[in-house]
Amino acid sequence: MLSVFCKTIIFVGLSVVLTIACGSETTPADDPSPATAAQSAPAGTSSASEEPFVIGALASLTGVGESYGVPLSQSKLLAVDEINAAGGINGRMLELIVEDSKCTANDAITAYRKLTDVNGVKIILGATCSGGTLGIAPIAEKDGVVILSPSATSPDITFAGDYIFRTAINALQVGTDIGNTLWAEDARKIVTITEATDYAEGIRRTAVAQFEKLGGTVTGAESYSSEVIDFRSQLTKLLGEDPDAILLGAQSETSGGTVIKQVRELGYDGPIYSEVVPTGSNALEIAGEAATGLKAVVPNPDLSTSVGRELLTNFKARYGVVAPWPWFQGSAYDGVYIAAECLSRTNDDQDAEGFRDCLYDLTWSGAIGDDYSFDENGDVVGVSHVLIEVLPVAQRTEENLGYRIVGPPPTP
Repeated sequence: MLSVFCKTIIFVGLSVVLTIACGSETTPADDPSPATAAQSAPAGTSSASEEPFVIGALASLTGVGESYGVPLSQSKLLAVDEINAAGGINGRMLELIVEDSKCTANDAITAYRKLTDVNGVKIILGATCSGGTLGIAPIAEKDGVVILSPSATSPDITFAGDYIFRTAINALQVGTDIGNTLWAEDARKIVTITEATDYAEGIRRTAVAQFEKLGGTVTGAESYSSEVIDFRSQLTKLLGEDPDAILLGAQSETSGGTVIKQVRELGYDGPIYSEVVPTGSNALEIAGEAATGLKAVVPNPDLSTSVGRELLTNFKARYGVVAPWPWFQGSAYDGVYIAAECLSRTNDDQDAEGFRDCLYDLTWSGAIGDDYSFDENGDVVGVSHVLIEVLPVAQRTEENLGYRIVGPPPTP
């Protein structure tokens, strides 16, 4: 199998990858998500005295997070390619070893052990999902390994440790914005249906807290495992509460789209609110017209910075498709460039403490915004959400991703 940049030889059973013939001669559309082994972005042609900086990444290349984990991984590898093409970092190339963390704590821990125990990595970009990030956080904190996630939003990550950072916006803010939106749009009595994962539950918990703080009432709540595909019984129970609105929290596009489709089939024609996952292209394809009018609070997908626009252009040129998750891909892309900046300062990929201190001191302008930084808990500050609304099927295009930006989330 070919990775994005490198031809690989895989020894099945040992899960060992040898990188050979690295360069731009591989096909850009090659699948970057081998299920049996790690990816490796090229380290260029550094001499022995100028060995590459080596860092790791944990990505959801398979499982419920695959539909967003793969594009995020592609964006990281694109950034590595650009950095190396420009001469690397202090004259040394950058090598990124990517392991499949799926979207669970156990899989993330296994992948983390591979990166740290076998590859000797001290800096890891990831994990994609909140569950995976929370799974590895206490181990990384004990080991003194830096974690920088582009997409893990659970509020529990805030206090996960001194070595844990993220460019993803804390779900506490997501939930606050959703709760405010529900109230501002005249919902007073809602029901919730939530996938049983750290991410989706974090969204539900914080949104409900804000909604109830404003005076709203939650009259029904259902949760489901990621393997469930028929939600009719749970939805029928919720609709019996005659809610003003439904709040959906999904980890998987498949479940998110299916919930929307089935609740409309049961006759519900009221408003549905969600976070970003049910607005993905796979979810919208499953839901079809049923998703029309769905509103979601998401990080601003309109990458208006010059870096963001360049990323979207380069991503389409390389992979032949429009970036399906523009903000989160920008977050992943920025993470690589942030890592390169801190490596240029420490000049040592084993100096996790120096890398950590660099992150705390850093103010960054990149794809997802200008002049953002990390607070004392490693959470990103200086980026924000918007409210989007899904368009009718006839109006959905690859360019608009199936929705329109309404504006900033309303406040009560």
